[in-house]
Amino acid sequence: MRSLSRPKKRLIMLTADVLGIPLMLWIALSLRLGTVHPPFSGIEWLYLASLLTSVPIFLRMGLYRAALRYLGHKAVLTVLTGVTASVVLLAIVTLIRPQPTVPVSVLPIYWAFALLYVGGTRYVMRSLLNLRTHDGAPRVVIYGAGEAGQLLAAALSQSGRYQPVGFIDDNVALQGGIVHGLEVFARAALPKLVRHEAVGAVLLALPSLTRGRRQQIIKAIEPLCLMVQTVPDHNDIVAGTAPIDDVRDVHPGDLLGRDPVPPDHQLLDACIRGKVVMVTGAGGSIGAELCRQIVRLQPSQLLLFELSELALYNIERELRAMLALENLSVDFVALLGNVHHGQRFKELLQLYSVQTIYHSAAYKHVPIVQQNMIEGVYNNVFGTWHAAAAALEARVETFVLISTDKAVNPTSVMGATKRFAELVLQGLQTRASHTRFCMVRFGNVLGSSGSVAPLFREQISRGGPVTVTHPEVMRYFMTIPEAAQLVLQAGSMGKGGDVFVLDMGKPVRIADLAKRMINLMGLTVCNEENPEGDIEIVYTGLRPAEKLFEELLIGTNVTGTQHSMIMRAMEHSLPWHQVQQVLDDMSQALSRFDCEKVRQLLMQIVAEYKPTGDIHDLMWSRKLALAQAESNNVTALQSRRQRASAPPQGPTGH
Repeated sequence: MRSLSRPKKRLIMLTADVLGIPLMLWIALSLRLGTVHPPFSGIEWLYLASLLTSVPIFLRMGLYRAALRYLGHKAVLTVLTGVTASVVLLAIVTLIRPQPTVPVSVLPIYWAFALLYVGGTRYVMRSLLNLRTHDGAPRVVIYGAGEAGQLLAAALSQSGRYQPVGFIDDNVALQGGIVHGLEVFARAALPKLVRHEAVGAVLLALPSLTRGRRQQIIKAIEPLCLMVQTVPDHNDIVAGTAPIDDVRDVHPGDLLGRDPVPPDHQLLDACIRGKVVMVTGAGGSIGAELCRQIVRLQPSQLLLFELSELALYNIERELRAMLALENLSVDFVALLGNVHHGQRFKELLQLYSVQTIYHSAAYKHVPIVQQNMIEGVYNNVFGTWHAAAAALEARVETFVLISTDKAVNPTSVMGATKRFAELVLQGLQTRASHTRFCMVRFGNVLGSSGSVAPLFREQISRGGPVTVTHPEVMRYFMTIPEAAQLVLQAGSMGKGGDVFVLDMGKPVRIADLAKRMINLMGLTVCNEENPEGDIEIVYTGLRPAEKLFEELLIGTNVTGTQHSMIMRAMEHSLPWHQVQQVLDDMSQALSRFDCEKVRQLLMQIVAEYKPTGDIHDLMWSRKLALAQAESNNVTALQSRRQRASAPPQGPTGH
C-alpha cells in the first residue's frame, strides 16, 4: 500500500466513496423502512444525487488531496463539514423533486452512516499505511506525557524512526491512563519496561523543564544504561527552527545541573544597543556566540573581524539566516584581517566609529601553544596589545578581553600569555581617558572547539576508548551561550582595568563526565568491575603544563557586583613603563626566535607563572622557531635576489 503513488491512492479513495456512499443511503432506507429490500425502482435518481451532492464537495474541500499517512485531527472537522454539506444539498434536491416520496427521516440516518463511512475509511487507510512503519525501529519510551510528549508520539508514529511503547510521567494524575494510544507509567516502572518491552532508549519530551530538574531525571535513568535523547529546546520549537521529532543527544550542559541566571537586560543593552560593536575572533566558538547574542540586542552595526576566511564565511552566512528567520534588521560587516596589523586595525576602528570591542581572538589550546611558544606569545600578547593600543587611539569606549581561568597561577605558556595580556590592558588603562579596558575570566565552555564533550562523543561513537588525562583531573564548565551572555553583561560594569570572574559553579571531574556520557549513549563502561562493558576509559597522563585543578582567582580578594554570577577580582597590576619594557625586550626575543629568553620574560612579567615539565616543549619550540627563522631567511634571500635581477623601473609619467 505504501509503495503506491499518490494519484493511485487518490483513485482508490474516490472509488471507495463512489461505491460506498450509495450503499450508505441504501442502508439508511433499509433501517427506516424496516426491510432489507427497500424499493429501488423510481428512486434511482436519489442514489445518483447522493453521489453528485457529495463527491464534488469532497473534491472542493481537499479530501482527496490529503496525505493519508499524515491525517490529523483537523481532518475530522473537514469530513464532518463535507458530509453535512452534501446531506443538506441532498435534502434540497428531494424537496424540489417530491415524487416518489422519500421519508425525510432517512436523511439523518444517512448522514450518520455517511459520516462514519467517509471518516472511517480514511483512518483505516492511514492505519494500513503506517502498519509496517515501525518494523525494526528502536523501541523507546517517551518521558513526559504533556503536550510535547503527545506531539512527539504523533510525529514518531508517522516517521517510523522509533517505536514508542509507552509514556513515563511524574504526574500521578496521568499515571495508569492512556494518552495517544499509549499507557502512562511511573518512573519506577522503567526497569520493567526495559526487561519486558525491550526498551532501548528514553526520549525526553520536556523542552521547558529547568536544567536542574532535567539533571535529576537523567541521574535516575543513568543506572539503566539507556540511550537518552531529548526534543529540541522550547524556544526552537516555538520559533519553528526545529521540529518536535528532531530528537538529539542530551546536551552536556544538562549534566551540569545549574540553571542559568536570567540576564539583566539593562546590563546587556548598555554597551550594545544602538552602538557600533566589533567582535575579534568572530568565527571562533565564543566569538560566534557573542555575535549571535549581540545581533539580538540591536546594535547599530556589528563588525565581524576574523583571520580565518572559512570561519568568517560560516558565521556571516549563519547570521544572515538568523536575521531572516527572526525578522531582525541589523547591519553587519565581515572583515578579514589580523589584529597584529595595528595600523589597519586602527583605521578600521576610526572608519566605522567603533564604540565597543569584544576581543576574543586568541590561541587557546594548551598543548599546541605550549609547543609553539613564539606564535602563542605573538598572537595572545602582542595581538591584544596592538588591538588595545589601536582602540585607545581610536577613542573606543569599551574594550573587553575574553580571558581564561588558566591565567591564574599559570603553569602553561597559554595561561601565562593570557595573564600577560591582562597586565597589558591594566597598564594601558592608566594612560586611557576615553577607553574602559576590562577582562572577563572564566573556565571551560562545553561544546567549544577543543572541549572534551565533543571529543568524548566522537570517541564513544567510534567504539572507544575514551581518553582522559588523569582520574582526578577536574575542570569548571559553562555552556557557550551562558558564558557569552555573562561576558556581555560584565563588560558594561567595567570602570577601567577590572578583572571580572564568572561563577562557574562546582568543578566537574572529567572521568565522571566521560562515564555519564557513555551511559547516556546506551552503553556501559568497560573496567575491572565490568570487563564485558562496551567502552573503555584510558588514562593517558597529564599533558605538559596541564594542572589537575584550575583556579579562577589570584588570591582571595574579590567583591560582588550587581549580577549574582559575576565577581570583581581585586588583583595586582604593574605600571605601564614596566610592562612596556618587557614588551620591548620580548619583541626583540621574538624577532630572534629566542624561546629561552621569551620564557624568562614571561616568568619575569607574570610572577605567578611556574612552568612545569616544559623542557621537552622548550626544545620543541626552539626547533620550530629555528625552522621558521630559516624559512624567513630563505624567503628574504629570494626576495633580495629577485630585486637584484629585476630591470630598473623608469618614470611612470604620473
